[in-house]
This record gives sequence, structure tokens and C-alpha cells, in this order.
Amino acid sequence: MRDEEFEQVAGVLLDEESELSLGELCRACGMSAERIMALVEEGVIEPSRAGASWRFSGVCVRRVRRVYTLEQDLGVNLAGAALAIELLEEIERLQAHLSRLEERHKG
Repeated sequence: MRDEEFEQVAGVLLDEESELSLGELCRACGMSAERIMALVEEGVIEPSRAGASWRFSGVCVRRVRRVYTLEQDLGVNLAGAALAIELLEEIERLQAHLSRLEERHKG
């Protein structure tokens, strides 16, 4: 294969402990600051530190990307996307809890 067929991808693993500035979150999600602020107002994401310098956990990247997918793929409005994300995350929590219970009963 030729060199131009390869693309180098660099990334950073983001989790609850990671913190991003508003600008970093905008770049990570490909959205404007105004759009991110709308997501904050709707309660989809919440800055870990407010004031002049907002900071966001790495989990916010996932939530913002999910909102984008729900809006683009399903035509869901922002309020509907916020609700859908809450429900999806609750399902994930319940599935994780069920898996832990099943593991405990196996042993």
C-alpha cells in the first residue's frame, strides 16, 4: 500500500475525570459555542465549573455527539434528544447493574 493510503489518527481518552474548556468541547464535537450553550440551557450537559471559564467533563463529548445523532438521524428536537439521552443512560445503568447481579449469582 502507498503512504497516502494510511491516515494517522491521534486521540485522547476522555472520561469523567477529564476536563475540557468550552473551546475544546466545541472542537471535539464540531459545534459552535452557541450550540454548546443551547445544550447547557436545555440540561443536556452541565459545566463542572461555571463562571467566566466553563469546564466540561469528558462524558459531555459523548452526550453532545448523541444529541447530534438523534437530531440528524431521527429528526428529534433538542428537548426530545435530552429526554432520549436520559433514558438511554438509565438503560445502560440498569444493564450494568443486571450484569453485576448475574455475575454475582454465577460465582
